[in-house]
Amino acid sequence: MPKSAFSVEVLLASAHVSGATRAALQARLAAPTAYAPQFFSSEAYALLEAVAARLLPQPDRPTAPIPLAPALDQRLADGRADGWRYDVLPPDREAYRLGLGGIQEIAQALFQSDFLLLDSSHQDAVVEALAEGNPPGLVWQTIGATRFFEELLAELTATYYAHPLAQQEIGYAGFADLPGWTRIGLDEREAREPDFYPMSE
Repeated sequence: MPKSAFSVEVLLASAHVSGATRAALQARLAAPTAYAPQFFSSEAYALLEAVAARLLPQPDRPTAPIPLAPALDQRLADGRADGWRYDVLPPDREAYRLGLGGIQEIAQALFQSDFLLLDSSHQDAVVEALAEGNPPGLVWQTIGATRFFEELLAELTATYYAHPLAQQEIGYAGFADLPGWTRIGLDEREAREPDFYPMSE
């Protein structure tokens, strides 16, 4: 299947996809661009969106990036866990509230400004300070900066690659599994799988 012919939307409409999977992925494709936060304050939610944009930039989608913050906000609002937690971090709701506040502390300490008011290079410097594990700020004396960064990055990355457009980018067709998989040898592909490696181009 040539690259130009591979389309997640076409595959979703095929008999290869179960009804439940089709409904879930089509809902992600059709998600509204506007979202009112349910858990975070509007200020904290805007900060989460900005941090997500630095961690997973989407320059090829300048006007319609895959939304990352809504899934996290909705999970916390619903009180759902994501299946794991570092034992050095508090429960997710508290960890995210503290962690986002801590990001503001880093921005103030390094640049005397709120994160949202910084240019992209300074925002990246704040995120890098967090990732390195010993950033300034009182919050990071009570929760582990490295572990919080890993938790945040893991959840945003999982959200990104759960979206059909991200799956299309990497040629992922694993959700089309109703017929099963028979071509499992090295470099073998089912007819419904793309025959290219998009990330290597």
